[in-house]
Amino acid sequence: MATTNAPRRREAPPRRGGGSDLGARVLVALIAAPVAIVMVWKGGELFTLGLAVLGVIALGELYGLMERVRPPALAGFLTLIALLTAAFYGEPRHVVMVLVAAFPVTFLLALARPRRANVSWAIAATMFGVLWIGLPMVHAIWLRDLAIEQDGDAITTGMGLVFDVLIATFIGDTFAYFVGRGYGRSPFAPLISPNKTLEGLVGGVVGGTLAFWCAGLYQDWLTGWDALLIGFLVAITAPLGDLFESLIKRDLQVKDTGRLFGAHGGVLDRLDAVLFTIVVGYYAAVGLGYG
Repeated sequence: MATTNAPRRREAPPRRGGGSDLGARVLVALIAAPVAIVMVWKGGELFTLGLAVLGVIALGELYGLMERVRPPALAGFLTLIALLTAAFYGEPRHVVMVLVAAFPVTFLLALARPRRANVSWAIAATMFGVLWIGLPMVHAIWLRDLAIEQDGDAITTGMGLVFDVLIATFIGDTFAYFVGRGYGRSPFAPLISPNKTLEGLVGGVVGGTLAFWCAGLYQDWLTGWDALLIGFLVAITAPLGDLFESLIKRDLQVKDTGRLFGAHGGVLDRLDAVLFTIVVGYYAAVGLGYG
């Protein structure tokens, strides 16, 4: 009887010092910020194409970590592209149709492999990546396309909301880093991420909430109270995305998902919180009538 093996575990490399980590953060920000600004500002096909590139790289990183089970990566890549295409050109029902079609496609591509050991793990890993990375990117497109009618005029709220969510996410992460580094004493998830502290969590939530509120001051269609509420929801969700990825990496015994940004990891390491906050930001904005 065939045995089912879990993904091969890798030894995590030793952690680098705080100084080099800060330098890596600054370098990544200098590279990523202009690209993100242009993508969000332009919107449309450029925004969708940028998400597709980031999504394919992130999926490739995840599937690389799970190489022992040999997930049919092509199925994941095709599903991701189809999801983003459906989100941009179609309606929500088309996104559901793509997800439904992804199952038989993944099964057939897994079946076509010369060796079929761990096929159940392979299918599960493929679909896991699609759900974790693909669906949030669908919500990013939906959020960017939000608009409202005010005094008879159509006002695009999506661009501002995407900027607000990204600013709150990354400013919150920065606050959490410095507050935790300077005042952190109480670990709040030692089994998942020992370096994260309650003090850093509080600092991140406060910083992220205020960052969203400050960014919203430049959008006259966004009320201050709504900005505080959405900002708080985004800020409290960001650590969950970070912890989720930390749990996956700890299970696979790796420090980073990739090396695209050198000491600062891969694309998935940079998007872990955004994959959660963009979804919460979308539903909070829609629920409050901003789309």
